[in-house]
Amino acid sequence: MSPQTPYISILIVSWNALETVKKCLPSVVQTEYDSFEIIFVDNASTDGSVAWVEQQFPDVRIVKHPENWAFCKGNNEAVPFAHGEVLVFLNNDVEVPPNWLTPIANKFKTDSTVGAAQPKIMQFNHRDRFEYAGAAGGFIDRDGFPFARGRIFDTLEKDEGQYDLQEDIFWASGTCLAVRAPLFIQLGGFETIFFMHMEEIDLCWRIKTAGYRIVLIPKSKVFHIGGASLAAQSPRKHFLNFRNNLLMLRRNLPSQTWKSVYRRRLFLDSLAALKMLATLNLASARAVFRAHREAKHMAAAVQHMKPAQVLNEMGQNGDAMNRTYLPLPFSGSIVWHYYIRRRMHFTDLPKDKFSH
Repeated sequence: MSPQTPYISILIVSWNALETVKKCLPSVVQTEYDSFEIIFVDNASTDGSVAWVEQQFPDVRIVKHPENWAFCKGNNEAVPFAHGEVLVFLNNDVEVPPNWLTPIANKFKTDSTVGAAQPKIMQFNHRDRFEYAGAAGGFIDRDGFPFARGRIFDTLEKDEGQYDLQEDIFWASGTCLAVRAPLFIQLGGFETIFFMHMEEIDLCWRIKTAGYRIVLIPKSKVFHIGGASLAAQSPRKHFLNFRNNLLMLRRNLPSQTWKSVYRRRLFLDSLAALKMLATLNLASARAVFRAHREAKHMAAAVQHMKPAQVLNEMGQNGDAMNRTYLPLPFSGSIVWHYYIRRRMHFTDLPKDKFSH
């Protein structure tokens, strides 16, 4: 590591995850790149995480927060301590191979149009298969449902090189998200109203609105354990995903588009809740309805910060003239294509439904 003049700052937020940190942090320290720093961001853990990192890896810089600020605020408050030109937000449950960082750094060095990027995100235990949280780069459909190349709903593809072309994506996963530091700061970082979940899609939406590209770096891959913060079927996770998805759409869509999207979402999310009830998952069904209630109550809080309007005022990326809202990247319904048309893989989706 080169702590004096790092090109890359790797930020790892953690809370009471000592065993996970023991499993994954050593691989990050062994990264083969000539100019990077690691910042371990501790959200007031009580399990000895900080003491272990200090003892095992004295070159890792530590930022200690006074309480559990979760992902959004935890990262935002740690960024002022980072020296890198590029920030890599890395989950604490990610193992990396030695050469993972070089392709990412090279892309930022050679292409000034790129604002954010991600590697391929693979499963920790099945390393030839894409992982749920990001896979090979994300998109959202006309109703705001996220999906990714290599992962649609619960279908996880085997990596057979089908996404090895370095292409633009709509959002990069917060599991391993690389962003230009000045851009992250100018855009205000992660929106803390989300707490955790969907914050990276919201940030990427702002990055694209600002005129920058977001790309997959297929020559880089990392291995994600998943579920370290919240289990996949946790009612709390369902609540945050549904609520934050609605808030993200409210923030980033023009008002008229939001109204039509919300009508469809109210119907589709009600069906999802009924499905949960049918499987006796009462807590998760309640979480969906509570998410809608809270999103409605929080609507005023997100209305004052419409990203397209803010970026117009900033003149971000050298153009302050009437910046428009971005069209949703997939104009079809991923629910329809997956559940009705049985198009289970990204490559099965109609190409004419994607915006360019």
